[in-house]
Amino acid sequence: MKRFRRHGQESQRDRVKQELFQFNKAIEHGFPHQPSALSYSPTLQLLAIGTRSGAIKLYGAPGVEFMGLHDENAAVTQVHFLPHQVELVTLLDDNSLHMWTLRAHKGLSELLEIGRFTLTGPPGAPPSVTRVTAVLAHSSGELLLLGTEGGHVFIVEVPGFRELEERNISLDQVANSVPDDYIGRRNLEHVEALQENPVNPNQVVIGYGRGLMVIWDVEKQCAIQHIPATQQLESVWWTEDGSYILSSHSDGSYCRWMVGGEDVNEEEEKSDIPYGHFPCKAISKIVQLPTEEGPPFLLFSGGMPRASYGDRHCITVIHSKTHVALDFTSRIIDFFAIRDGPQYTGDPSALVVLVEEELVVIDLQTEGWPVIQTPYLVPLHSSAITCSHHVSAIPLKLWERVIAAGDLQKTHYSKKPWPITGGQNMAPDPPQRDLLLTGHEDGTVRFWDASGVCLYPMYKLSTAGVFHTDADPNDNMNQGTEGEWPPFRKVGCFDPYSDDPRLGIQKIHLCKYSGYLTVAGTAGQILVLELNDEAAEQTVEAKVVDLLQGQEGFRWKGHTRLDVREEPVLFPPGFQPFSLVQCQPPAVVTALTLHSEWKLVAFGTSHGFGLYDYQQKNTVLIKCTLNPSDQLAMEGPLSRVKSIKKSLRQSFRRIRRSRVSLRKHHVNNAAKLQEANARLEAELAEMELAPVQRKIEARSSDDSFTGLVRTLYFADSFLSDSSHNTPSLWAGTNGGCVFAYMLRLPPVEHRADEPITAQPAKEIQLMHRAPVVGIVVLDGHGAPSPEPLEVAHDLARSPDMQGSHHLLVISEEQFKVFTLPKVSAKMKLKLTATDGSRVRRVGVAWFGSSRSEDYGESGLVVLTNQGDLHVVSLPTVKMQVQYPCIRREDVSGIASCVFTKHGQGFYLISPSEFERFSLSTRHVVEPRCLVEVPLHSGLSNQHRPKHDGAHRNARQDSEDAESAARRVMEHALLNDEKVLQEIQKSLEGDQTVN
Repeated sequence: MKRFRRHGQESQRDRVKQELFQFNKAIEHGFPHQPSALSYSPTLQLLAIGTRSGAIKLYGAPGVEFMGLHDENAAVTQVHFLPHQVELVTLLDDNSLHMWTLRAHKGLSELLEIGRFTLTGPPGAPPSVTRVTAVLAHSSGELLLLGTEGGHVFIVEVPGFRELEERNISLDQVANSVPDDYIGRRNLEHVEALQENPVNPNQVVIGYGRGLMVIWDVEKQCAIQHIPATQQLESVWWTEDGSYILSSHSDGSYCRWMVGGEDVNEEEEKSDIPYGHFPCKAISKIVQLPTEEGPPFLLFSGGMPRASYGDRHCITVIHSKTHVALDFTSRIIDFFAIRDGPQYTGDPSALVVLVEEELVVIDLQTEGWPVIQTPYLVPLHSSAITCSHHVSAIPLKLWERVIAAGDLQKTHYSKKPWPITGGQNMAPDPPQRDLLLTGHEDGTVRFWDASGVCLYPMYKLSTAGVFHTDADPNDNMNQGTEGEWPPFRKVGCFDPYSDDPRLGIQKIHLCKYSGYLTVAGTAGQILVLELNDEAAEQTVEAKVVDLLQGQEGFRWKGHTRLDVREEPVLFPPGFQPFSLVQCQPPAVVTALTLHSEWKLVAFGTSHGFGLYDYQQKNTVLIKCTLNPSDQLAMEGPLSRVKSIKKSLRQSFRRIRRSRVSLRKHHVNNAAKLQEANARLEAELAEMELAPVQRKIEARSSDDSFTGLVRTLYFADSFLSDSSHNTPSLWAGTNGGCVFAYMLRLPPVEHRADEPITAQPAKEIQLMHRAPVVGIVVLDGHGAPSPEPLEVAHDLARSPDMQGSHHLLVISEEQFKVFTLPKVSAKMKLKLTATDGSRVRRVGVAWFGSSRSEDYGESGLVVLTNQGDLHVVSLPTVKMQVQYPCIRREDVSGIASCVFTKHGQGFYLISPSEFERFSLSTRHVVEPRCLVEVPLHSGLSNQHRPKHDGAHRNARQDSEDAESAARRVMEHALLNDEKVLQEIQKSLEGDQTVN
């Protein structure tokens, strides 16, 4: 009977876990790290980006996102959509080709790899014979033309990847058809470009590296025309009417060739070096698009004068008398134009440019060609991210005020809607409004709408205006002088260079009920801000707080504090600073919390902590926690890297003044600097030690940074006796010490006049001196204390003041519960003793049941230095579940993790991307979208997709994807049995749908 009861209890516990907890990496937010390829399907209206890590990402209308990952650890070098279909082909730098499809399953589409292929040459042939350099997806949707390094063109049937050997175009065939006077001068080199004749799909132009272009008839298998260019070829473009071919070359020139009739050996009809007469860089890509009325658009990348502007990343747009060189801040990967009208053959409406660090979309139909705000793929790392803060369930009034302030900052953007609209977003509306705030190295705080799939920029707060910085006011890279040639125009928002690293934001705390915000920075500055809908001019006075409390014998060796502007500063609508606390020494602020009901801000550094009354602008409490033997705490965390920062900063200024930059090297330096900062934070603030299998070991009080304040916490609880509750402040340090102070607040009617007092109440020294990373007070029901003003807004029940309260102290190595007010140990849960882990991040979350709307539990969400996530029950402090999440080697990812109040979390998987995960079964944000098979009247009946009406439903989508996969299997061209089994399994699954 006893065994049966225990079994029943375990089953019940397992059921609760299934209802509450389920780990899910749902979505990636931000800009893909190291993009390497770009493609666009006009019929699907989907954008595809490949990366150097082997990922393939598809984007359509906001909320429509897909991601696939190649098994091979190789960079994606090219992506091509098959015309009028839901398939696309990727080429990797290991020379493998991969076929992907958007398969409909249960009313939603998913990106699935359905085939892979590698060209095989004759035995003994060199690898160059089959090394693919150019890919053309033929308009029939059934052929791929593959140009190679050896000069051959292979024709492959898709989706089955069957090589049509009888139709291949060998280098010998082409060479034999070329006039002797040309072939005698040079070899042809690799196939640089393949383009189809827009009006005759049987004709293809093959462009060779040395310049020769051959128009080849695929059906008749013969050369029709030779275009004998003499410069190194970069790209070709066949005009829409089929009458001309444009070629761009390595010397910065482009040429226009007439198509038709017999062989044309005379010089090209038009040759131009737009930025000559001095040597120019190559024009890597050229596009010409007609307009219904007026001259065509000419777009090309590169071509800048080598000596003066060889470091610029430019795309030139020429239309009628308008000529602009769009100047980007990072290397151009690729670009394309979106066109209006039926079959997307109308006037160009937008230019989409993928550069190394962002996606920029230019409105080509509005005067001035303004930028269109991107709803996704926003570069989170415009300035390096230094911290994050998440706020759940934002009240509507605050939300609207933040949006209104942000809209005033976006007046320079185009009013046109987002032009990429493919697919349907099938996800339900978000149940609540969530904010993610990111702090940056340049002193900005950016507000993001984190409610749904798209992490959308809402508002940007800059704190630099409060201070005098090293920025040169004459440095202005955005303005070009009148009549300047080339006619540069700066575009894009990626600018990772901070003129003063002391501005960097380290901690953020926002009260969603009062609209008060506090941010703290690298040089010990703490700003308190309030939301104002009108612009205001005001002076912000600094209150200096000496955390050393007059201790002698210490000399600060780190950076100096920022100089506050004495004159009034005009602050735009939005969050405006009205109070400033300056810590001395000006060390990095390591802990920060705000209590908007009591009008108090608590802050901590490596030297101590303080309490500030921002209503009366008075300091309430200063406590020095510095260990006399801790000399390292006096050096300042920037002392090790400030020399490289200083040299970088000086270099940037010299570059701006001379208008010559080495941006590629700067990006690398910035990335290295961000990595160094992350490692430094882990080393100094987190005290990272190698994980080992051992029992808890006591640490010496002489360890470095024992006085560093790791956590601060406000609570209304029992400190003096069990019958009188009182406001309190709790602080935990790196040396395992917990300080508690009782706060006396005057009555509301005297709050502005009478001072707040604080007196020491408790001090706990953990036996093993492990760093304290979290403090939670639990009420009589075992529930965590509500947020300030949460009860006043009827969004939480009042804490139970009848039963006894408990104090939960979370150190790196264990969870320990103490009774209040006696502070006697009640229970504990050791972490290190079991698996060598250490707590790195901790947060309190509410886990709602997926099966019952009314049921839920509070729990602790814990991230360890091993990258594992744990949920610990409250108030019993028992381990519920454990999931691996982040690689243990990813120090930056672990250090950047932030939890939400509903069991989700974010961490940086690269400098520009957040991975979003969920531990909750109820709160999961993930893309749910459907892409329909396009209908195209221009296809022949043989190639036309079958359809019953104007729109396709999910079942028909599924059938099309099924037939594509079946064709692969019928051809028996997949050698990988595992892939075949997966496809067979998916087909069987589809047959049970609907």
